[in-house]
Amino acid sequence: MKMRTRTLALAAAPLAALTLAACGDNSAEAPAADATATDASAMAPAPAATGTVVAVAQANADFSMLTTAVTSAGLAETLNGAGPFTVFAPTNAAFEKIPAAQRDALMAPAGRADLTKVLTYHVVPGRVDAAALTQQIQAGGGSAALTTVEGGTLTARAGADGSVTLTDEMGNTSRVTQTDVAASNGVIHAIDTVVMPN
Repeated sequence: MKMRTRTLALAAAPLAALTLAACGDNSAEAPAADATATDASAMAPAPAATGTVVAVAQANADFSMLTTAVTSAGLAETLNGAGPFTVFAPTNAAFEKIPAAQRDALMAPAGRADLTKVLTYHVVPGRVDAAALTQQIQAGGGSAALTTVEGGTLTARAGADGSVTLTDEMGNTSRVTQTDVAASNGVIHAIDTVVMPN
Protein backbone atom coordinates (compact mmCIF):
# COMPACT_ATOMS: atom_id res chain seq x y z
CA MET A 1 0.00 0.00 0.00
CA LYS A 2 2.87 2.38 0.82
CA MET A 3 4.41 1.75 -2.61
CA ARG A 4 1.13 2.52 -4.39
CA THR A 5 0.65 5.76 -2.41
CA ARG A 6 4.19 6.84 -3.24
CA THR A 7 3.67 6.02 -6.95
CA LEU A 8 0.46 8.09 -7.05
CA ALA A 9 2.17 11.01 -5.32
CA LEU A 10 5.06 10.91 -7.78
CA ALA A 11 2.68 10.71 -10.73
CA ALA A 12 0.50 13.53 -9.41
CA ALA A 13 3.32 16.07 -8.89
CA PRO A 14 4.31 16.63 -12.55
CA LEU A 15 0.69 16.57 -13.65
CA ALA A 16 -0.20 19.24 -11.08
CA ALA A 17 2.68 21.39 -12.35
CA LEU A 18 1.53 20.93 -15.94
CA THR A 19 -2.05 21.81 -14.99
CA LEU A 20 -0.92 24.96 -13.22
CA ALA A 21 1.27 25.98 -16.16
CA ALA A 22 -1.65 25.54 -18.52
CA CYS A 23 -3.78 27.90 -16.40
CA GLY A 24 -6.83 25.71 -16.68
CA ASP A 25 -6.42 24.83 -20.35
CA ASN A 26 -8.51 21.74 -20.97
CA SER A 27 -5.92 19.96 -23.05
CA ALA A 28 -6.79 16.68 -24.73
CA GLU A 29 -3.47 15.27 -23.48
CA ALA A 30 -4.52 15.16 -19.80
CA PRO A 31 -6.47 11.85 -19.98
CA ALA A 32 -3.30 10.05 -21.12
CA ALA A 33 -2.02 10.15 -17.52
CA ASP A 34 -3.07 7.64 -14.88
CA ALA A 35 -6.77 8.24 -14.11
CA THR A 36 -6.27 8.14 -10.34
CA ALA A 37 -3.44 10.68 -10.50
CA THR A 38 -5.50 12.96 -12.75
CA ASP A 39 -8.42 12.94 -10.33
CA ALA A 40 -6.18 13.68 -7.35
CA SER A 41 -4.16 16.48 -8.94
CA ALA A 42 -7.03 18.16 -10.81
CA MET A 43 -8.76 19.03 -7.55
CA ALA A 44 -6.16 21.57 -6.38
CA PRO A 45 -5.69 23.92 -9.36
CA ALA A 46 -9.23 23.72 -10.79
CA PRO A 47 -10.86 26.40 -8.57
CA ALA A 48 -8.25 28.98 -9.65
CA ALA A 49 -9.29 28.86 -13.30
CA THR A 50 -12.86 27.56 -13.46
CA GLY A 51 -14.57 30.96 -13.16
CA THR A 52 -14.49 33.89 -15.54
CA VAL A 53 -12.58 37.03 -14.60
CA VAL A 54 -15.82 38.40 -13.14
CA ALA A 55 -16.52 35.26 -11.08
CA VAL A 56 -12.94 35.13 -9.79
CA ALA A 57 -13.10 38.83 -8.81
CA GLN A 58 -16.47 38.32 -7.12
CA ALA A 59 -14.99 35.51 -5.02
CA ASN A 60 -12.24 37.84 -3.71
CA ALA A 61 -13.34 40.31 -1.01
CA ASP A 62 -10.55 42.72 -2.05
CA PHE A 63 -12.31 43.27 -5.38
CA SER A 64 -15.85 43.93 -4.07
CA MET A 65 -15.85 47.58 -5.16
CA LEU A 66 -14.59 46.59 -8.60
CA THR A 67 -17.30 43.98 -9.09
CA THR A 68 -19.96 46.45 -7.94
CA ALA A 69 -18.64 48.94 -10.51
CA VAL A 70 -18.56 46.29 -13.26
CA THR A 71 -22.19 45.42 -12.53
CA SER A 72 -23.22 49.11 -12.42
CA ALA A 73 -21.56 49.72 -15.79
CA GLY A 74 -23.29 46.70 -17.35
CA LEU A 75 -19.95 45.06 -18.21
CA ALA A 76 -20.42 41.74 -16.39
CA GLU A 77 -21.87 40.00 -19.45
CA THR A 78 -19.02 41.19 -21.67
CA LEU A 79 -16.32 40.15 -19.18
CA ASN A 80 -18.03 36.79 -18.72
CA GLY A 81 -17.53 36.21 -22.47
CA ALA A 82 -14.92 34.07 -24.18
CA GLY A 83 -12.14 36.65 -24.00
CA PRO A 84 -9.40 36.16 -23.22
CA PHE A 85 -8.99 39.29 -21.12
CA THR A 86 -6.18 40.63 -18.98
CA VAL A 87 -7.68 42.69 -16.17
CA PHE A 88 -5.60 45.10 -14.12
CA ALA A 89 -7.97 44.99 -11.17
CA PRO A 90 -7.99 47.83 -8.64
CA THR A 91 -8.39 46.62 -5.07
CA ASN A 92 -10.89 48.21 -2.68
CA ALA A 93 -8.02 50.28 -1.25
CA ALA A 94 -7.32 51.57 -4.78
CA PHE A 95 -10.95 52.67 -5.20
CA GLU A 96 -10.86 54.36 -1.80
CA LYS A 97 -8.09 56.67 -3.09
CA ILE A 98 -10.68 58.26 -5.40
CA PRO A 99 -12.52 61.11 -3.64
CA ALA A 100 -15.95 59.95 -2.44
CA ALA A 101 -17.81 62.57 -4.51
CA GLN A 102 -16.06 61.40 -7.70
CA ARG A 103 -16.79 57.73 -6.89
CA ASP A 104 -20.45 58.54 -6.25
CA ALA A 105 -20.68 60.44 -9.56
CA LEU A 106 -19.18 57.48 -11.46
CA MET A 107 -21.55 55.01 -9.80
CA ALA A 108 -24.66 57.12 -10.46
CA PRO A 109 -26.78 56.27 -13.54
CA ALA A 110 -25.68 59.53 -15.18
CA GLY A 111 -22.03 58.51 -14.79
CA ARG A 112 -22.38 55.11 -16.47
CA ALA A 113 -20.59 56.10 -19.69
CA ASP A 114 -17.65 57.54 -17.72
CA LEU A 115 -17.55 54.48 -15.46
CA THR A 116 -17.52 52.19 -18.50
CA LYS A 117 -14.62 54.19 -19.98
CA VAL A 118 -12.62 53.92 -16.74
CA LEU A 119 -13.29 50.19 -16.30
CA THR A 120 -12.51 49.20 -19.89
CA TYR A 121 -9.24 51.16 -19.54
CA HIS A 122 -8.23 48.47 -17.02
CA VAL A 123 -8.74 45.63 -19.53
CA VAL A 124 -6.25 44.53 -22.19
CA PRO A 125 -7.35 42.08 -24.90
CA GLY A 126 -5.64 38.69 -24.73
CA ARG A 127 -4.03 36.78 -21.89
CA VAL A 128 -0.94 38.69 -20.74
CA ASP A 129 0.51 36.88 -17.76
CA ALA A 130 3.38 38.24 -15.66
CA ALA A 131 6.03 36.44 -17.73
CA ALA A 132 4.64 37.79 -21.02
CA LEU A 133 4.40 41.31 -19.57
CA THR A 134 8.01 41.13 -18.38
CA GLN A 135 9.09 40.00 -21.86
CA GLN A 136 7.22 42.92 -23.46
CA ILE A 137 8.88 45.37 -21.08
CA GLN A 138 12.33 43.92 -21.83
CA ALA A 139 11.67 43.93 -25.58
CA GLY A 140 10.58 47.57 -25.32
CA GLY A 141 13.82 48.62 -23.67
CA GLY A 142 12.29 49.09 -20.24
CA SER A 143 8.65 49.85 -21.02
CA ALA A 144 5.72 48.33 -22.84
CA ALA A 145 2.71 50.17 -24.28
CA LEU A 146 -0.49 48.20 -23.63
CA THR A 147 -3.53 49.08 -25.72
CA THR A 148 -6.66 48.72 -23.61
CA VAL A 149 -10.20 47.73 -24.59
CA GLU A 150 -11.14 51.39 -24.01
CA GLY A 151 -8.69 52.30 -26.80
CA GLY A 152 -6.18 54.14 -24.64
CA THR A 153 -2.67 53.16 -23.63
CA LEU A 154 -1.17 52.03 -20.35
CA THR A 155 2.62 52.07 -20.06
CA ALA A 156 4.11 49.20 -18.06
CA ARG A 157 7.59 49.49 -16.55
CA ALA A 158 9.68 47.24 -14.33
CA GLY A 159 11.11 48.66 -11.13
CA ALA A 160 14.56 47.92 -9.73
CA ASP A 161 12.93 45.69 -7.10
CA GLY A 162 11.22 43.60 -9.79
CA SER A 163 7.80 45.20 -9.31
CA VAL A 164 5.76 46.41 -12.28
CA THR A 165 4.13 49.82 -12.47
CA LEU A 166 1.50 51.13 -14.86
CA THR A 167 1.40 54.75 -15.93
CA ASP A 168 -1.93 56.00 -17.24
CA GLU A 169 -2.56 58.71 -19.84
CA MET A 170 -2.93 61.30 -17.05
CA GLY A 171 0.58 60.54 -15.77
CA ASN A 172 -0.63 58.70 -12.64
CA THR A 173 1.17 55.56 -11.55
CA SER A 174 -0.22 52.32 -10.17
CA ARG A 175 1.76 49.37 -8.85
CA VAL A 176 0.93 45.76 -9.62
CA THR A 177 0.58 44.09 -6.21
CA GLN A 178 -0.45 40.58 -7.26
CA THR A 179 -0.03 38.76 -10.56
CA ASP A 180 -1.44 35.81 -12.45
CA VAL A 181 -4.78 35.26 -10.73
CA ALA A 182 -6.04 32.70 -13.24
CA ALA A 183 -9.54 32.71 -14.72
CA SER A 184 -11.15 30.55 -17.38
CA ASN A 185 -11.25 33.48 -19.82
CA GLY A 186 -8.13 35.39 -18.88
CA VAL A 187 -5.92 36.55 -16.07
CA ILE A 188 -6.17 39.17 -13.33
CA HIS A 189 -3.37 41.33 -11.92
CA ALA A 190 -4.24 43.37 -8.80
CA ILE A 191 -3.20 47.03 -8.77
CA ASP A 192 -3.04 49.56 -5.93
CA THR A 193 -4.42 52.64 -7.75
CA VAL A 194 -7.25 53.15 -10.24
CA VAL A 195 -5.79 54.20 -13.59
CA MET A 196 -7.59 56.90 -15.57
CA PRO A 197 -7.91 57.35 -19.33
CA ASN A 198 -7.33 60.71 -20.96
